[in-house]
Amino acid sequence: MTRSRILSLAALVLGLAHPASGQGYPFSQRGSVTQDIALTKISISYGRPVARGRALFGALVPWDSIWHPGADSATRIVIDRDIVIEDNALQAGEYSLWLVPREHARWTVIFHRAAHTFHKPYPGASGEVLRLDVSPEQLSNVESLVIYFPRVIRDEGDLRIHWGTTGVTMHIRAPYKGE
Repeated sequence: MTRSRILSLAALVLGLAHPASGQGYPFSQRGSVTQDIALTKISISYGRPVARGRALFGALVPWDSIWHPGADSATRIVIDRDIVIEDNALQAGEYSLWLVPREHARWTVIFHRAAHTFHKPYPGASGEVLRLDVSPEQLSNVESLVIYFPRVIRDEGDLRIHWGTTGVTMHIRAPYKGE
């Protein structure tokens, strides 16, 4: 094999190993957050869509429709021990996370058994594990969607989903005390 052929083959292999090199960077970067609350670990992985000057809720994200907070693959949450979220029990496991934003009412948060799924279509009500309602809040503007824990104290914490100037916060208790 000639040297030029080897170099051509190497360039091809390197190009395949880095698919973004031919297409540019993705519009929505992947993000993740892991938080221990007492002896319980909560890990979330998600796509981080960027507002880019667009109207978000009520426009890009329609009111009263099931939406997954993120981009591309559905947002996935892994909980290693049972928790209580907004006074509702949620067993340890792996779930996808969905929201129903509403213009003049509380928003619905859905935990779904289909943990490894794409963001469309919604996998269906039969796999829902928990639905709970939370009040949206007006917050400072963030360009890229972010999921974080703004408060963690001992065996309690708050989980927040925040994009643009809107956020929803869920209170979590982690009652596991160890063996």
